[in-house]
Amino acid sequence: MDGVAVALADDRLDETFAALANSTRRAILARLVAGEASVNELAKPFQLSLPAISKHLKVLERAGLIVRGQRAQYRPCTLDAAPLHEVSRWAEQYRPIWEDRFDRMDTYLQQLQHTETGTDHDR
Repeated sequence: MDGVAVALADDRLDETFAALANSTRRAILARLVAGEASVNELAKPFQLSLPAISKHLKVLERAGLIVRGQRAQYRPCTLDAAPLHEVSRWAEQYRPIWEDRFDRMDTYLQQLQHTETGTDHDR
């Protein structure tokens, strides 16, 4: 990947993470996993005005996480998981670190358990 492509990919990740940083937007995405929904349907569980929900939807749309359709007066929102796949691929590079730390923690916990078991027999 050349420098421009890397910069664009980084910008997309930044936008995705910024969009996911808000609990309302994450809840909207969770709702859209079940299927398309109108703005009114998405707003229902929140104590927010429709303009506030629309602002959240614009952030999600700019990040490429949702697509807003147009059917007459009905503008359904649907989930586009492609940016989430990019986040997953980015996070995957850290898996060896996590696994190593979990392995070390498991070893440490086994040592503690063995020490406690040995101590109980000495009493």
